[in-house]
Amino acid sequence: MSDITDQNQNQKQKQKQNVPPLRAAAKTATRVPRPLTRPGGYGWVAGALLLLALPFYLDTFWLQAGLFAMAAAIGAIGLNLLTGSTGQLSMGHAFFLAVGAYGYTALAGDSEGRYTGLGLPTWLAALLAVVLTGLAGGLFSPIAGRLRGAYLGIATLALIVIGLHVIDNATDLTGGALGREVPALNLFGFGFDRSELLVAGVPFGSAEKLWYVGLALLLGCALFARGVLRGRPGRAMNAIRDHRIAAGVMGVPVARYRAAVFVLSSMYAGLAGVLLALVFQNVTPSQFGMVVSLQYLAMIVIGGLGSVGGAVVGAVFVSMLPQVLTRYSDALPLVATPGTGGVSPGEASAYLYGAAVVAVVLFLPGGLIRLVARRTTMSTSGEKR
Repeated sequence: MSDITDQNQNQKQKQKQNVPPLRAAAKTATRVPRPLTRPGGYGWVAGALLLLALPFYLDTFWLQAGLFAMAAAIGAIGLNLLTGSTGQLSMGHAFFLAVGAYGYTALAGDSEGRYTGLGLPTWLAALLAVVLTGLAGGLFSPIAGRLRGAYLGIATLALIVIGLHVIDNATDLTGGALGREVPALNLFGFGFDRSELLVAGVPFGSAEKLWYVGLALLLGCALFARGVLRGRPGRAMNAIRDHRIAAGVMGVPVARYRAAVFVLSSMYAGLAGVLLALVFQNVTPSQFGMVVSLQYLAMIVIGGLGSVGGAVVGAVFVSMLPQVLTRYSDALPLVATPGTGGVSPGEASAYLYGAAVVAVVLFLPGGLIRLVARRTTMSTSGEKR
């Protein structure tokens, strides 16, 4: 027995001494350092520099079109949080846009003539307008927390009818059908009005100045929404969207999350409304009709449901298409100049992004952002090879 025990011990010692070469190499091998930049990182930097430099080269038409796209992207991100990530259909997004726009105008405007205003500093008025929109969403949030699907869509559709009725009748605050002039933004003595400011020999008007405000707001809203979706709230929202009963069984407060996301989405719309008011410099009821809500739904479907980047891509597509068709209506076939008969640029753009919605639903369920992500993945894999 002792001989057998000695033999076993000798074999174990030999096994410890004879370490397999691959295992030894794995232990002694050094890790390959990661590259300092991810593939495609230079593209993001180049894109950011390009956006910062555009006011020096583009005319006012394209700068205003870009500002419209930024405001639309902010509102679309908020709607995507509600519809794309939580699965709640909202048809009243235009109502919260109007609350933000008219709230800013009334809070920052002065009481002159037939108009009523508080005359607050414009930066404070913009902040309070967003808070006011959140309060309006909070008043509706108990309903949003309990309804879903088409029932919630019909309920939010009523908000637009009520909002347009209030705008038409509260003429001392809104100006009625003729609208009301919007006070220019002023931050710590720097005015974002029409007065020109020379920057590197280029005259900067209101559009050029507001360009950087819009970029900062869009970047902040996108990063915040991305953080929400990647954290615990985002996982809870996706669980509610995919299977609300299972989410409730796992301990997710479904009604509370639905109500909270509805308030957050309304605040995004309010901020978008403030930016739109600053760009338009005059707010009228026609800017916040039912068609606007449908356009926002088209933005998130075309861009990609549940994706921050998809909301931005869809907003740029839907908001820029009418501007491009109007600009080049003389050179495009089947598109007539507004007021000359035929298919107007607005009608043509509606047909095109309506067809885009159908095409995305049938052939590209992930939206246009899926194409961008697929192309980025292919380029990344090519660089690794």
